[in-house]
Amino acid sequence: MRGDGDGWVFDPDGSRYWGLHGAAGLLLYAPMGDGSRGVLLQHRAAWSHQGGTWGIPGGARDSHETPEDTALREADEETGISSEEVQVRAAVETHRAVSGWTYHTVIAEADDLLDTVANNESAELRWVPEHQVDDLPLHPAFAKAWPTLRDHLDR
Repeated sequence: MRGDGDGWVFDPDGSRYWGLHGAAGLLLYAPMGDGSRGVLLQHRAAWSHQGGTWGIPGGARDSHETPEDTALREADEETGISSEEVQVRAAVETHRAVSGWTYHTVIAEADDLLDTVANNESAELRWVPEHQVDDLPLHPAFAKAWPTLRDHLDR
């Protein structure tokens, strides 16, 4: 079953979405040295869909996975951060397409700014102060979801 979610879903208007069973990503936050909150962002590799933009690690859901399972697996693959290092706080559906395809953002907390190891899907991984996220060229879907996600971080 591993990898059975890889593939494109197409909406009637031609929009395409990665993940036959939907997709999920991990919005990880941790305290920064100055007392503010940082979020881990991924600068997407140029070759990837919406490459060159900033977002969160994530990807296609496999048929047997929950959004939390997917987000934690993808974060491990793309950042080297294991599920044992984070505490899941919420899962938020941040997009639903006409086709029924969904994207869930899983919000998790770390005790400190964890070290990362990027795979080939990332040009860079960076802990970004929460108030500076909007200063980056964000992945369009993440940019649209960010205000709602930021509200969730404050809860």
